Amino acid sequence: VWIHVLPKPGVMDPVAQSAKEAIADFGIHIDIVRTLRKYAVAGLPDDRLPLLCSKVLANDAIEQVVVGPLPFDRLEVGSAYKFQLVAVPIRAMDDAELERLSREGQLFLSLVEMKTIQAHFSQLGRDPTDVELETVAQTWSEHCSHKTLAGRIVYRGPEGERRYENMLRETIFAATEKIRRELGEHDWCVSVFADNAGVIRFDEKYNVCFKVETHNHPSALEPYGGANTGIGGVIRDPMGTGMGAKPICNTDVFCFAPPDFPVDELPPGVLHPRRVIQGVVAGVRDYGNRMGIPTVNGAVYFDRRYLGNPLVYCGNVGLIPRDKSEKYPRPNDLIVALGGRTGRDGIHGATFSSAELTSHSDTLSGGAVQIGNAITEKMLLDVLLAARDRGLYNAVTDCGAGGFSSAVGEMGEHIGAEVWLERAPLKYEGLSYTEIWISEAQERMVLAVPQEKWNELNELCRSEGVEATVIGQFTPTGRLTLIYGEHRVADLAMEFLHDGRPPVVREAVYTPPKNDELRMMNDELRKEERGDVGLSIHHSSFDIRHSLLKILGSLNVCSKEWIVRQYDHEVQGGSVLKPLVGAANDGPGDAAVLRPVLDSRRGIAVSCGMNPRYGDFDTYWMAASAIDEAVRNCVAVGADPARIAILDNFCWGNTDRPETLGSLVRAANACHDVAVVLGTPFISGKDSLNNEFRPVGGKGDAPHLPAEKGTAPFSPEPISIPPSLLISAIGQVDDVARCVSMDLKEPGNLIYLVGETK
Repeated sequence: VWIHVLPKPGVMDPVAQSAKEAIADFGIHIDIVRTLRKYAVAGLPDDRLPLLCSKVLANDAIEQVVVGPLPFDRLEVGSAYKFQLVAVPIRAMDDAELERLSREGQLFLSLVEMKTIQAHFSQLGRDPTDVELETVAQTWSEHCSHKTLAGRIVYRGPEGERRYENMLRETIFAATEKIRRELGEHDWCVSVFADNAGVIRFDEKYNVCFKVETHNHPSALEPYGGANTGIGGVIRDPMGTGMGAKPICNTDVFCFAPPDFPVDELPPGVLHPRRVIQGVVAGVRDYGNRMGIPTVNGAVYFDRRYLGNPLVYCGNVGLIPRDKSEKYPRPNDLIVALGGRTGRDGIHGATFSSAELTSHSDTLSGGAVQIGNAITEKMLLDVLLAARDRGLYNAVTDCGAGGFSSAVGEMGEHIGAEVWLERAPLKYEGLSYTEIWISEAQERMVLAVPQEKWNELNELCRSEGVEATVIGQFTPTGRLTLIYGEHRVADLAMEFLHDGRPPVVREAVYTPPKNDELRMMNDELRKEERGDVGLSIHHSSFDIRHSLLKILGSLNVCSKEWIVRQYDHEVQGGSVLKPLVGAANDGPGDAAVLRPVLDSRRGIAVSCGMNPRYGDFDTYWMAASAIDEAVRNCVAVGADPARIAILDNFCWGNTDRPETLGSLVRAANACHDVAVVLGTPFISGKDSLNNEFRPVGGKGDAPHLPAEKGTAPFSPEPISIPPSLLISAIGQVDDVARCVSMDLKEPGNLIYLVGETK
């Protein structure tokens, strides 16, 4: 029997897109091109075919399977959209109906937030349109507003009670503000927590910027596409910082369940870890390599609790001229969409990322998975930098979570904007005005262009084969207005959109583990890391050798060279210390060192630190350990300890539970304390909450499941990831010729231990 696997309608198909463009270059008009994979299967019972298709040959989230002949009428091409304005009767809903609307409409807002929206439109004397409701949900989502970390929290722990009006501002932001005050006129921070990436001084001509994001939930559903667009999205952050930075290196950190996880213990709806690992690694590899950006630093962690909810951290460093590090959209500037076209890929991505995963997420939220096209983004990057240097726009940002909704909404927050949705270039027919507005289709940027510069910008884009379209105008009205044809489909006050969300009020509790719990966790950790080999003070050389090999062979210690070798770390010619070092270039390095400006010997060091297992003991010291590790790695290769900046990326479970939020607050306090002591300002960060997986029929609170393999199968209870804080560091090196790699250089060299061992 023949089995055909092809992308679902609306899913990006880069090969088909390139083929269609090539055919059009010959003057041949065609309506549709689709690619597929074709398998011949023999000797398999018919009742086993669905399992083969769903678990091996295809991913239901983005691909459709046709068994047998493939007639052309199975290739859906979309149909014309018939306009119909949809009003949501929110004013008449009771509390239960509001909660149902939030859940089933994939808004993922709390009841308090839904009632705030209800009250606002009741005051206006009308119901919201569907696109207005979607816009508010995207803007107020956890993913975009970070409302938990920036909310009001009452924290109770061993040290007493503390009330936070804005926990993020009173911990991480406060540390940076204190460090900058102490630096005074020698402050080398340029823009922190304000733009798409944090910006610091580099030399007399350039600044550097750094951003790290996560793409966890999409990677759980479709590992290749999720990771592919994860790295593609974070590359666009420096591109959308200031007036646009040139990406000079990538980073990646992955957290997976063990690749040897028993297949018969997999909960429904979960991809096997081995398939997730292969897809994620390939996704980051393909996008970064095709963009011509070196991937130079990262890490991989394994823990059973990442089953169903892997963590995919992607980072990018950019180089930007000092006089191009700020941006200001102005009234009457044209709103220009640059790059890829708009499709259904990524619908509800921002709100989906703010919810927990379930066994049904692959079918209910498959549209939240985007598929990227690195070649389109490379062309977009080249045009953007050329336009920047010619002064053709006043501001730029990327279309990330929320698509046009977030990009235009954020750029026009202090001005106002009118958007003409029917002008947006589409991948295919059939998109509604709401889908156009919230689509997270990749490789798109939004520019604020002075009207007198539009023709020059358009001609530049046309010469480089990059599509540019005027889709609106920034207006000094303080309102966000959306027009579709002759219809006004949305009219929102910017003040309500950005400042109307009620503050999140949460309780947080931290209780230290008891001595017997600590002892049990410590025993489990020793068994896992030492391979169940007990060591005593009386041991033979065989015991030591055997134990050492066990440790070196454990998943969290063993070589990750098979991953590192897939990434190009030489492209652009600036890498000094590579990810792999030593005489044979096969040992992991502490940090990467790059020379961003090739005619200068000044460089940057990039490193990371993470220790999820410490979170089982105390998240305060887990955070302290991560910062300490990232900074030590930078210093070890030659970075100036006084010029190291750091980034935080919190990945946590369900913070509605006071004990889970308590562990996060404790980690944030450590970030403040350790950063101040070391003088390392935070310049950017991101949080990803609700990293839990709820199997079919699951209920109750997420258990802290055993971390080592060989325990009982997972119950139908929610699976919560361990508290996971990634710290990324960027240091500065005065002379890259004096950098030091970690490998031993020659026999006879002395080995010194610096510091106290406890």
